[in-house]
Amino acid sequence: MNAVIMPVADGWTIAKRNALKIRRSPDMLGGVIMLPVVLVLLFAYVFGSAIHVPGMSYREFLLPGIFVQAVIMSAQITGYTLTLDLQKGIFDRFRSLPMAPSAVLIGQTVSDLLMNLAGLAVMAVMGLIVGWRVHTSPSEAVLGFGLLMLFAYAFSWVTATVALALRTPESFNNVATMVSFPLVFVSNAFLDSSKLPAPLRVVAEWNPVSTFTQAARELFGNTSAVLRTSDVWPIRHAVLASLLWIAVLLVVFVPLATRLYKKAVST
Repeated sequence: MNAVIMPVADGWTIAKRNALKIRRSPDMLGGVIMLPVVLVLLFAYVFGSAIHVPGMSYREFLLPGIFVQAVIMSAQITGYTLTLDLQKGIFDRFRSLPMAPSAVLIGQTVSDLLMNLAGLAVMAVMGLIVGWRVHTSPSEAVLGFGLLMLFAYAFSWVTATVALALRTPESFNNVATMVSFPLVFVSNAFLDSSKLPAPLRVVAEWNPVSTFTQAARELFGNTSAVLRTSDVWPIRHAVLASLLWIAVLLVVFVPLATRLYKKAVST
């Protein structure tokens, strides 16, 4: 029992420490809050005037994809913060304390989850202002945001793993940008993936970003009977496939990130 309670308790302590650090660095929180506003306005008014979605408003089609994109971009704060702490030697101080090795990572991912929640809340308000609407029940809408938060938490462990493997902010930023942009743009986040050329369409249909975007659209009711949906399993069963993706990411990257952390602080 202590093996479970101690990492959680220590992780909560680290999470509170990170929350205080964010409060003392308003520029970091400002980026998380302002980025969603810019994304919503940019895509709604620039792409919204150029792309037609059969049977529905493009802004309603767009917002779930923007939610997923923002989650991916915000989760990268986990990796960037870890690389900065490595450079400053903060982990060396933690090593001298009687805490579980996973507590630092748990605390970091939980504090970043709170920032993701703030970003999603601001983005939802901006979406309502520009014309996005939820057409399902309140419980389904809550499930939609809950699914996005679970994805944010799971993806934070992915970025933590990459950061601990690379160990420098510059390398992490370069790799994160090279991976996240194709992941987001070769998907159904901003347009109907059936309009893509055949090779890209296959990639988009099996892209986890497409799965989470489709799941969010279904839970928020941002779908249309006229809009063609892919026949591949992750899109047809998007909510279930999203939960499976979350489980796989946590099972794979939580122990991997913990192992890399132990290696980083022991060298």
